[in-house]
Amino acid sequence: MSASAPAAGTSSPEVVLPLSTFMQLDRSGPIPLYFQVAQIIEKAIRQGDLPPGARLENEVALGNRLGLSRPTVRRAIQEVVAKGLLVRRRGIGTQVVQGQVTRGLELTSLYDDLVQSGKHPSTDVLSMEIVEAPGHVATHLGVAEGASVVHLRRVRRADGIPVAILENWLPADVADLSTSDIEEHGLYQMLRTRGITMRVAQQRIGARKAVAEEADILGLERGGAVLTMERTAFDGSGRAVEFGRHCYQPDVYAFEVTLVEK
Repeated sequence: MSASAPAAGTSSPEVVLPLSTFMQLDRSGPIPLYFQVAQIIEKAIRQGDLPPGARLENEVALGNRLGLSRPTVRRAIQEVVAKGLLVRRRGIGTQVVQGQVTRGLELTSLYDDLVQSGKHPSTDVLSMEIVEAPGHVATHLGVAEGASVVHLRRVRRADGIPVAILENWLPADVADLSTSDIEEHGLYQMLRTRGITMRVAQQRIGARKAVAEEADILGLERGGAVLTMERTAFDGSGRAVEFGRHCYQPDVYAFEVTLVEK
């Protein structure tokens, strides 16, 4: 196994599996070659020969080394993608999934979830400005339409991989925050330092196709799916202090709920 230098724009190494890994390929047997290749790649991932975050050798190069057609290798890789072990990222290639972050349906922040999952969270602030509350935001926050609110858009990363695009609105009087605060800490964490603690929230989870900007930021194929979450959070007095609309990469993030019989 060898690793080449990282490609531009990513710190993830490309891992080239040695030809000996594929010596068991039966080219004349009844089992399709794409299926055999998929099983070998899956085994390499589960054994750690292809570690989380590593980029797989591109399908043309792998096909040339194995003497297989590009469609055969592409189908093999797609089989492993379908199992959630690989993900195709625009501009990066095919990458071993870092490990899915699972959020229980509790009142936590994504920042806290990532830390608890052993990930290193980081944030890119896309914009932070005071705006006039549009109608739907005013309704969720319980303020007058046109009232001053802080509008915040961020990209949250886990170990450098984009996980979510977070969009939040907060009443201007509770959001005395700087860009550096948001880049270094979680939103809920910063609010807690200001004496504001979220006590209850109304939340809606869904899914939809990513728009072009979301696909570009999250490294998804155009038209790929994203998980969505809409939340209004309230403090101990019952005041709405945050309204958020977020979208998540489904291959690295999931919501988990425990059901109990009544």
